[in-house]
Amino acid sequence: MKRLMITGFAPFGGDKINPSWEAVSRLPDRIGGYEVFKCLIPVEFGHAGEIALEKAEVFQPDVILCIGQAGGRAAVTPEMLAVNLRYASIPDNAGQSPEDTPVVPGGDNALFATVPVRRMASAIREAGLPGTVSLSAGAYVCNDLLYTMLYSFRGTNVRCGFIHLPYLPEQAGDRYPSLPLESMIEALKAAILALD
Repeated sequence: MKRLMITGFAPFGGDKINPSWEAVSRLPDRIGGYEVFKCLIPVEFGHAGEIALEKAEVFQPDVILCIGQAGGRAAVTPEMLAVNLRYASIPDNAGQSPEDTPVVPGGDNALFATVPVRRMASAIREAGLPGTVSLSAGAYVCNDLLYTMLYSFRGTNVRCGFIHLPYLPEQAGDRYPSLPLESMIEALKAAILALD
């Protein structure tokens, strides 16, 4: 059986919950041909990637799939790439507010996800849920984590990707699009089943 490490983030920006960890923590321990290892990751530039790499050293995954929150989006969005850029419109949970600094000094400007992004988005839609490819993971901690994973595992057989989730209804109110937690869980399962 293959091994999947899937990460979710702690709450940030004043929120008391983060849909990424709410969904990840409720996934079953086996999905398709994968044994699933779940990790809670801090919303902190640099530290998020360090924690994920430490967990990967323990779990020895075949695939690393990181999950985050993208408030305002209406769909579950697998990310096509990560950029070598840190920019914080709000401070992270450690109070850091980088402005246009690299994730990895001297690293590639951008790195493409090594999971089947378009197939995963299609699988989410085929499950009857909103799914679309995103071309940008932004420049906040989500992107920081994805770039760190892709850079650290380049040239290996470990595949890495990232999926953004919308707000949960209790976060969104009437102001933003949202998706129920059960739908997010089903979308993540569909995406995982599309990995191979």
